[in-house]
Amino acid sequence: MQPRFAILLAGLALLTLLVAVLAGTAIGETQLSLRLVCQVLANHLWQADYPVDPIDAGIVWNYRLTRTLVAAACGAGLATCGVILQALLRNPLAEPYLLGLSAGASTGAVLVGLLGLGSAALSLSAGAFIGALTAFALVLVLARAAGPSSHNAQVILAGIAGSQLFNALTAFLITKSATAEQARGILFWLLGNLSGVRWPSVWLALPAASVGLLVCLWQRRALDAFTFGADSAASLGVAVRRTQWLLICCAALVTAVMVSIVGAIGFVGLVIPHALRLLLGPGHNRLLPASALGGALFMIAADVLSRTLIPGQVIPVGVVTALIGAPVFALILVSRRGRP
Repeated sequence: MQPRFAILLAGLALLTLLVAVLAGTAIGETQLSLRLVCQVLANHLWQADYPVDPIDAGIVWNYRLTRTLVAAACGAGLATCGVILQALLRNPLAEPYLLGLSAGASTGAVLVGLLGLGSAALSLSAGAFIGALTAFALVLVLARAAGPSSHNAQVILAGIAGSQLFNALTAFLITKSATAEQARGILFWLLGNLSGVRWPSVWLALPAASVGLLVCLWQRRALDAFTFGADSAASLGVAVRRTQWLLICCAALVTAVMVSIVGAIGFVGLVIPHALRLLLGPGHNRLLPASALGGALFMIAADVLSRTLIPGQVIPVGVVTALIGAPVFALILVSRRGRP
């Protein structure tokens, strides 16, 4: 790809993302004009002095903008994790939600929260990271114990079993240790909730998604090699074990951070990478940034739908992504009928 063309594409991608963020900030329960949104941003970012109603300014800066930025970071991060897992496992159905990472991260975050070990997002993220790694380790052990035949299918089945196990553990913890008020808040959060995010969540989600994408771009040639299997990657000079652990830990960490902030969001890591792989091919040099952008746009759109589908009521964003992702997942299963 020519450098000028690459720069043009990067600029177009950033412009698209900027327009999506502005639209996600303007559209909601109360419609705000793009002019008003831009004036509020100019007042905060460049100390402009546009006359803006303080209530409207608070809605834009402290609620709508933070929610949209976290949605974009969450979508980009989960789509990147989907690319990682699909390449390492050579299975287009692999993603954090189906493989139990999201469920394990939820269990870890809920355990930390209920035990009172720390209420900060970083403490929740640490618990979620440990839970995600534990869940993925269990999935790999189950898949290996099931036998070498149809290994890809075994991993998915083991992931579904692991998800159910950790979801059950989370429900048990809530039932046993949470008050009625805590249980209500946790259950709503587990469905995927962006209502409570503020600027501290933005400063955690954006770096996590950015670092995850940069690590994957650094390892993009290794991911290309893993497309043909671990043996082929080793023959091409890839340090297989080290690279696998690096990328798995990266996926677990990004998933854990996103789950600790917004709860379990399903199907983003499945739908976006699979669709873009069909359009762009398997090369990770293009697939990774395109998936990150596509995930960000998808989550912004899902968040807008969650705020506008039912007037006067906000639907958990995880419900919206599942309503879109589940039929797509079914289509993928049908289209892969008869394939290994």
